[in-house]
Amino acid sequence: MKSYDFGIVGLGVMGRNLLLNMADNNFAVAGLDLDAAKAESLEKEAAEGQDVKATTQAQEFVSLIRKPRAIMLLVPAGKPVDSAIGSLLPFLEEGDIVIDGGNSYFPDTDRRVAELAEKNIHFFGMGISGGEKGARFGPSMMPGGDQNAYERLRPIFEAIAAKVNGEPCVTYLGSGSAGNYVKMVHNGIEYGIMQLISEVYDLMKRGYGISDEKIQQTFADWNQTELQSFLIEITGIVLNKFDEETGERLVNKISDWAKAKGTGKWTSQNAMDLQAPIPVIDAAVTMRDMSKYKPERIEAAKELTWTATGGEISEEQLIEELRQAFYFAMITIYAQGLAQLTIASKTYNYGLNLEQVAKIWRGGCIIRAVVLEDFRQAYVRNPELPNILLDNEIGGKLVSKQTNIRTVIKLAVDKGIPVAAFMNSLAYFDAYRSERLATNLIQAQRDYFGAHTYERTDREGTFHTHWD
Repeated sequence: MKSYDFGIVGLGVMGRNLLLNMADNNFAVAGLDLDAAKAESLEKEAAEGQDVKATTQAQEFVSLIRKPRAIMLLVPAGKPVDSAIGSLLPFLEEGDIVIDGGNSYFPDTDRRVAELAEKNIHFFGMGISGGEKGARFGPSMMPGGDQNAYERLRPIFEAIAAKVNGEPCVTYLGSGSAGNYVKMVHNGIEYGIMQLISEVYDLMKRGYGISDEKIQQTFADWNQTELQSFLIEITGIVLNKFDEETGERLVNKISDWAKAKGTGKWTSQNAMDLQAPIPVIDAAVTMRDMSKYKPERIEAAKELTWTATGGEISEEQLIEELRQAFYFAMITIYAQGLAQLTIASKTYNYGLNLEQVAKIWRGGCIIRAVVLEDFRQAYVRNPELPNILLDNEIGGKLVSKQTNIRTVIKLAVDKGIPVAAFMNSLAYFDAYRSERLATNLIQAQRDYFGAHTYERTDREGTFHTHWD
């Protein structure tokens, strides 16, 4: 019987595209799906001469893969992952490798690593970014698990990954759930940048009445500057899409009731557990939540009114202020996510290399941007850098652009446009650069009402005061 190099369970768009990507790179691949139509369509999509096999039977599927077997699950997070593992387990052997390629919550991955380790089976959690096009032609992949077992996967993953300067956008990240955790924070950064882009759009359109054509052209132009990134690029594209039925720009017909799958929320929740401040990502999650209160917002718009004042500025000057402010805020969003990864790596013993994380995010993934090379270089200069804002080159750029973000926030306040990402970006910067914060007053208050004690600046020890 012919043996296959790799197998995928779940032949939806992502699973099918990844398998075809592997086949393009001369690997023999097999797929499993309970839906016979999906299994059949995979073999039809394969090019002539490619070794692609699909089945609906778990036992047959497992028998097709060469040992030690490498099998990836691309099924919805949660119980479907456990169910898929359960269907394969009777046919797996010691040394086999199971990879979860979905957005699983990292504690679930740690549990599965431990459970399969008892059977001497390796379990990997791997984030995959780039969407269906990335899966087909080159994603960014974030695997975590047993380092020795990764050698079985490395040649395949490096072949199918996106390339930047010939370097694959995949690397072994660390033990346990490191891969899922990095992807979770990646998605949190994604939330923050998308919120930031929406605020630029809102201030231009609703705040200053700039034409849709000019707004679209602005984003297209920005993608030729230091803001070049996937999210800026696609913003220019979606703003230029016209609705076939109405002839109007499609974005103007789309509901503002936003959806989310939870990875941004997980990032915020875990950051609070780690005491890692990520206020822009938190704000982005909050604003998506706010969008769901559409009926209440309709009522509030009638009663909670504001007449726009001042803030007059030429169109071209506004766009330039926004460009500089966007750069400032974008950097702080990456800074918050990367700082969270630094803290999490120490807490969970992942052993993350932040230079490598920045490196594999440069291509293939949703948050890819030219600035990631700057971050990579910052970690090359100082691998122990706790926050990229402390890098002289990156920090210096923010210092030079802080006037712009302060101006943009003032303009937005005058116009009554919510800019939670911009505001929290500046608050993070101002707090981080404050040698002394006003939390000494909070410590005094806590001691007053709860006898929680405090520390002093002029002597060692812990103190409590009878304030009355």
